[in-house]
Amino acid sequence: MKSIRIYLLFFIGILFVGCSEDTMDKINENVNDPLNVQSKFILTDVMTSTSFSTTGADYAFYSSVYMEYNVGIWGQMYNAETRVGEPISATTYNNSWDGQYANLYNLKQVINKCSEGGSEAGNFLNLGIAQILSAYQLAMLTDLMGDVPYKEALQPGVIYQPKLDKQEELYAEVFRLLDDAIANLGKTFTFASLGTQDLIYKGDKAKWLKAANGLKARYTLRLSLKNAKYDKVIEYANASFASAAEDFKYVYNGGSAVNPFSRFQRDRDYFGASKSLKAKLDAFADPRASKFFKPYTTGGALLFADNGEPEQVQKKYSISALTSTTSPTRLMSYHELQFVKAEAYVRMGAAQLANAGDALKKGVEAAFIKVGLTAAQADAYYTASVLPRFTADPLKEVMNQKYLALYDEEAIESYNDYRRLKAMGNENLITLANPNKTKFPLRFTYGTSDVTTNLNIKDAYGDGTYVYTENVWW
Repeated sequence: MKSIRIYLLFFIGILFVGCSEDTMDKINENVNDPLNVQSKFILTDVMTSTSFSTTGADYAFYSSVYMEYNVGIWGQMYNAETRVGEPISATTYNNSWDGQYANLYNLKQVINKCSEGGSEAGNFLNLGIAQILSAYQLAMLTDLMGDVPYKEALQPGVIYQPKLDKQEELYAEVFRLLDDAIANLGKTFTFASLGTQDLIYKGDKAKWLKAANGLKARYTLRLSLKNAKYDKVIEYANASFASAAEDFKYVYNGGSAVNPFSRFQRDRDYFGASKSLKAKLDAFADPRASKFFKPYTTGGALLFADNGEPEQVQKKYSISALTSTTSPTRLMSYHELQFVKAEAYVRMGAAQLANAGDALKKGVEAAFIKVGLTAAQADAYYTASVLPRFTADPLKEVMNQKYLALYDEEAIESYNDYRRLKAMGNENLITLANPNKTKFPLRFTYGTSDVTTNLNIKDAYGDGTYVYTENVWW
């Protein structure tokens, strides 16, 4: 036995002496967590995370309650509906908050790799896409939260408590990123196209350019109170989507990838159909009323929840009929773009009302087709119902038709529109029925992961009640 132990010790000693430092590094390497990942794989991950965990997740769920697309009838959504806890809690949006900063960090890695001096320098397609997605993430973050860390952020292990940057400065960065993206997408490159790694446009540079211009139109209109540039809104919009086939969207296969609203409804059952939304559709004699809702139980009757004071009960109220496992997440849609154009034309004055009406009609038609109605039905509705109201009050009709068109998974943009209209003195254009009017959240809270670790965020957050009193900059 003693000789065996001696032999084993000798063998182990030889093993360690014989292993070089490089060999030991390879042994210790985690092949499931590589240190250097090609930009195309990072972009695929960010596109998925953006669509499923940011645009289509908590931000949209809560926005849909605040904008009365859905009524929160259980759990956190009931608290949001009744304005108890959730709107001021730092835990409410924490998952999305963390996810956005993770996305911004990963996109920064792509930008560094594909810029001069990086391992993929000259990969202008991937660089441009990363800049577009960065602009999109940053704009959403500051639209919802206001001032947020950015310049000092995204430096793990270097700066632990980054300071907040002003929203005005962040918006300048958003436009810089989009302008740089457009410039880079116009350059020639020798790298292989993203192809199927691009889960949005399959590496189609022209469509990414249109998405960048669409976002510029959206964000330029967003800043109308601070710096109205309606001619620029039209210019950017005209360089964007020509049809719904070019929507900036992420498509789910319904199996390995499932629409997050669908998953949320299946797993949580927190939403009920909105009584105020149904009332708007009925007032307009809008045929989409037959498409928007379905009974909770097949064959049951439609039942709508009272906004602000629903019965706290599940499996009773009707739900959205639009959401399915394969419904896409739209980061920006053709129909939204047409309403953006219509509003800009209206605000440019009477001489542009004909153009406004044309854009409005295209937006309504696209919105009808999206939910399974026809262009002929849209045309009949426009002539009989929309046009008379547009003639009487052009801006109000544009904004109400946009509100209906964005139901229910484009709720974040409705939430942004409502706050912008309020700031511009147009708060009565879209009426909300929730009686808790003094507690309409003017912004979302910072995430608890930073409220508890970053004194700059903690000081800005306070007790969270600032969300009811402090507007964002724009």
